[in-house]
Amino acid sequence: MRFSCRPWMGCVLAVFAGALTTLTFSPFELWWLGPVAVGLIYSGLDDLTPGQAALRGWCYGIALFATGTSWVYVSIHEYGYTGVPLSVFLTALFAATLALFYAIPFWFYRRFTGSRLAFLSFAGAWVLIEVLRTYLFTGFPWLLLGSAHVDSPLAPLAPVGGVLLLTLVTALTGTLGVEFLRRRWWAGGTIAALWLFPLMLPTQWTIPSKEPVQVSLLQGNLPQLSKWTNEGQRNAVSTYARLTRNIAEDIDLVIWPETAIPMYQRQAEPLLERVKATLPSGAELLTGIVQRDDSGRYYNAVVGAGEVTDVYRKSHLVPFGEYIPMEKQLRGIIAFFDLPMSDFTAGNSEQGPIRAAGLRIGTAICYEIIFPDLVAQRADNAEVLLTVSNDTWFGDSIGPLQHLQMARLRALENGRYVMRATNNGVTAIIDPQGRIIDRATQFRVTTLKGEIRAMRGETPFTRTGSWPTWLLSAALVISGVRRRNS
Repeated sequence: MRFSCRPWMGCVLAVFAGALTTLTFSPFELWWLGPVAVGLIYSGLDDLTPGQAALRGWCYGIALFATGTSWVYVSIHEYGYTGVPLSVFLTALFAATLALFYAIPFWFYRRFTGSRLAFLSFAGAWVLIEVLRTYLFTGFPWLLLGSAHVDSPLAPLAPVGGVLLLTLVTALTGTLGVEFLRRRWWAGGTIAALWLFPLMLPTQWTIPSKEPVQVSLLQGNLPQLSKWTNEGQRNAVSTYARLTRNIAEDIDLVIWPETAIPMYQRQAEPLLERVKATLPSGAELLTGIVQRDDSGRYYNAVVGAGEVTDVYRKSHLVPFGEYIPMEKQLRGIIAFFDLPMSDFTAGNSEQGPIRAAGLRIGTAICYEIIFPDLVAQRADNAEVLLTVSNDTWFGDSIGPLQHLQMARLRALENGRYVMRATNNGVTAIIDPQGRIIDRATQFRVTTLKGEIRAMRGETPFTRTGSWPTWLLSAALVISGVRRRNS
């Protein structure tokens, strides 16, 4: 029994599959739709020419990014001072360009593989597409298929092989499901084995190594459009100083979010020293801030006040947000390319942990938390993880909730607590199993108090990163490569 349809109908199904994939992520979290989406793309693919397969992949990608990254429009229009028509055009261009990550590999897949073991080779190809998305042109690993499974029965696989292993099993479930509907009954047993295997894995790979540490994460809810004005600076200073004065006496560590104080570190040092004096005895403060060195270079950084001398500088910058590719050609064309603080310099990729409150803290600023191998590198020598972010750019969209979901997966992959401090939400404390211990209400000026623990040991993923899954996926693709005489 084979499923086939006209090429145009296949494109309609691909668009539908792209929209279904968005529903697997936060805030919808219908993770079980992931295999359904893969199955819709996989069914009938063998009947297509390479060009038709590329078109189907492009349609899927457009639908996925148009629905799943709709927050791009908010960033461009509401915070980039760009009119509605141009914002719509740039958002559509963004989705259409990213969709090429599916169109081009689908062409190669259909050109060089056959129907033999297609259920394996297609699943492997899907993972390799996500590898390309993670690294090519600085990378954009947002909406990776496996990111939906932080709460699914597959979640125990995350500490073993990370998000890409979750993607591989999801894709295999989709292709095997199609084979099962083709009356290849063995596929049903294989699906059951894939989903039962995670139940046999350890539930915890790391163990607490020290006494609990009491933390306060501050959420200032500062308006982005006026943040860098004189009034905005005064408001930021007043807000975070007041919130810090009011924290509980048993707090060991206070965290302010990314660029909490909209001024350079040298300007803010007198303020930070005054705030440090109001902290409970023995407590320490970390904050996101902009650094400017003697040569005029800017860094998006996390620094400490008082005894904390360690500094972390963001090493993976956001294109068009923190630096402008082809800057000479694009500066001045539209207001979006002239946003304040869009000319940062990347920090060293080999930075060690920050030491504060008796903890070794691996740090990822905002966008960095979506890169699984980068965070695994930070976790390797750290006992807890910290991510500071300014999700104000997302507005009241699904973006912050997707961002939080990926932070939860990084906690699960590495067996570490994650402290997530944001300007307006979602501020949260996440345990080593990826569960949210507590979270602050979005769009409120508030303080989130909680408890974290230093964790000892490493998960298999922290030790190896994603490369074993890359190799396995490549082997699956090779298994389906068409022979010369076929």
